[in-house]
Amino acid sequence: MTAEIEISEVSKQFGALTVLDRLSLSIPAHEFVVFLGPSGCGKSTLLRMIAGLESVDEGEIRINGRRIDDLPPGERGVAMVFQSYALYPHMTVRQNMAFGLENIGVDKAAIATRITEAARMLEIGHLLDRKPAQLSGGQRQRVAIGRAVVKEPKAFLFDEPLSNLDAALRTRTRIELAQLHQRLKSTMVFVTHDQVEAMTLADRIVVMNNRRIEQIGTPMDIYERPATRFVAGFVGAPAMNFLDVQGFEVAEGRFVVQGPDQLRLTTAIAAQNMPHKIDSLGIRPECVSVLAPGTGDIDAVIDVVERLGDRTFLYARLPGGSIIAAAAPGQTRMRTGETVSLRFDGAQAHLFDADGRGFHAGETRHG
Repeated sequence: MTAEIEISEVSKQFGALTVLDRLSLSIPAHEFVVFLGPSGCGKSTLLRMIAGLESVDEGEIRINGRRIDDLPPGERGVAMVFQSYALYPHMTVRQNMAFGLENIGVDKAAIATRITEAARMLEIGHLLDRKPAQLSGGQRQRVAIGRAVVKEPKAFLFDEPLSNLDAALRTRTRIELAQLHQRLKSTMVFVTHDQVEAMTLADRIVVMNNRRIEQIGTPMDIYERPATRFVAGFVGAPAMNFLDVQGFEVAEGRFVVQGPDQLRLTTAIAAQNMPHKIDSLGIRPECVSVLAPGTGDIDAVIDVVERLGDRTFLYARLPGGSIIAAAAPGQTRMRTGETVSLRFDGAQAHLFDADGRGFHAGETRHG
């Protein structure tokens, strides 16, 4: 079983506070969709509304064409995995996984078969007779996922399920979730504020901010063609560099922008149908090269060197005070206080208007 989820004009208020404002979204069957956004943007509330743990104030939610926002959680055909695991401490792993099925009267033989298969899939067969206190955090999370799997739901809902795990375990569990999706071919909806989780797991990402959806797209669409300055700054580590545009002109149909400190950059963005007011230029750190002084677009002084082994990020200060992040090889010898020259790849630059809308190379935007 799998589910197509349709969310139509959904709103949610907590007292005088509006958390979601007329939000609409379609999630096709079999898709792995990630709700990504900062704390307080409404992503967990939206997930809980699909699950039936929060009421819908306005709008409708349908699964496979059937309206479900007026149904109790147990009748919606979804299974939720929480950040906190929510396992019964006095029950064994086997009992935890069986409990929900026993409550709805599933045959004991069928329960045993489902538990055996889920345990095999998640590699927790040797843990079935242990209690939660005898398990590591990663093992508990796999049990929580297994408890959802045995329900054979139409859709899986994950509410920041990796947040309580350490970095190495997060990576491993992320891979396991991706493999689980490939095996089950189920509809999965995953909430996170972690862009790495979103980029590595999602078929599509729904970027949320301030009660609404900023952009929906594949991970690389989101990364390469951010619809708004918010998306551009939120997705990517280190974040995209932004520079104020102090003037611009058109040369051979392309925008040439004037930035701070007399920086002049020719972009690959067509001038056709562009707004009259360009507010800022954005460029990702990997599109900024670090060269010997005097050989690039502008000289800068290194403030911080961030070594990650395979690569290094440099944070360099322009004469006017702006900080630019740039990528360098992992073995770079550059140090704090050195003067370097930065070269910007104008073909990879993005422009943003006064309303924060993004414009990119190879794109014509109307309106």
